[in-house]
Amino acid sequence: MSESLKVISGSDDIAALMHDIGRRARAAARALAITPEGIKTQALNEAAAALRANKAAILAANAEDVAEARRNGQAASYIDRLALDESRVEAIAASVEAVAALPDPVGRTLATFTRPNGLVIERVATPLGVVGVIFESRPNVTADAGALCLKAGNAAILRTGSDSFRSASAIAAAMAFGITAAGLPAEAMQLVPTREREAVGLMLGGLGGNLDVIVPRGGKSLVARVQAEARVPVFAHLDGICHVYVHAAADLAMAQTVVLNAKMRRTGICGAAETLLVDRACAATHLAPLVTMLLDAGCAVRGDAATQAVDARVTPASEEDWRTEYLDAIIAVRVVDGLDDAMAHIDTYGSHHTESILTEDAAAAARFLAEVDSAIVMHNASTQFADGGEFGFGAEIGIATGRMHARGPVGVEQLTSFNYRVHGSGQTRP
Repeated sequence: MSESLKVISGSDDIAALMHDIGRRARAAARALAITPEGIKTQALNEAAAALRANKAAILAANAEDVAEARRNGQAASYIDRLALDESRVEAIAASVEAVAALPDPVGRTLATFTRPNGLVIERVATPLGVVGVIFESRPNVTADAGALCLKAGNAAILRTGSDSFRSASAIAAAMAFGITAAGLPAEAMQLVPTREREAVGLMLGGLGGNLDVIVPRGGKSLVARVQAEARVPVFAHLDGICHVYVHAAADLAMAQTVVLNAKMRRTGICGAAETLLVDRACAATHLAPLVTMLLDAGCAVRGDAATQAVDARVTPASEEDWRTEYLDAIIAVRVVDGLDDAMAHIDTYGSHHTESILTEDAAAAARFLAEVDSAIVMHNASTQFADGGEFGFGAEIGIATGRMHARGPVGVEQLTSFNYRVHGSGQTRP
């Protein structure tokens, strides 16, 4: 294990530790900004190989985290987000390789134009600098975030939750081994080596100007704290209150397939559907089959009066249910009066994450895609595709639900900024 991953006890000066991490990250970011694409690619491929070589150590660390989470009474959906097995470790390594294979986003010429005075102005992609990622139970975020930041020429400071601390530390140690094997500084990716909450506050303060952006990955309380206290820009990720709207012109067989996948493939991810809206115009034929299918699959259904009427197993939905990200085998179901009513419901209760319309009506789909104000809007597809890997980004550092800079899956391109490069031939301004 590298020096930076030794666990710091509560008796240590956390502020001094964190500011030292920030200074080291800034130095690493300066080096990464001018690192050739081939070296970054090599570093990530070495990191993927190290993850595979250290699979046993990663799984052993994760087993301790899972056992502790079970002792603490965490829900099954939480355990699913935390737990690793051989296939998930392989998926983590493959994701790092996928990021390595992406084109280098740094140095891209985004635009070129010539002014009447002969000045040639280029807009060129540049790294953000130092990216802080604060996350909770998903160990894979350690590798995904580190890989994406490195590919985009950024240094990463990663602060995991206490429940996944052992798993994240083992993954970070393997990643660091690969990064340094390619000749890059270990400080390119640093895992905060303490569970002390004071470290989060220091990151939100910007670490003395050394942190350029914060990405929160976690529940409501974490995101709320980050947005309230951060003194650096934040890639906001609010709740994943994702909707599937079954329009009047939806094909029933397709709707059944998509709704079941959107809700039940993995209930604990942010792209899982939490609310099902069924158009009143097709409720007579579509509502009962959809509700029965979900109930028979082990999903609890909380519905409005029309939904309760189709199956005695449906429990009443409260106002709070329309605003809830369950992250579990529970879904809220409501019958709506057409497209406008569906979009109004989404605007009122949604979190601007991911919404899907199921319909064979191209005009209705076009309106939904254009008018629903969410980061990801889909037509005839499962909301579980709300994922950077599925978008071809290799991985994602999170789903940004704000409107500034990055929106939707945050991949390597979204982890860059730009500057203007002006070429003259002696021009002066009159």
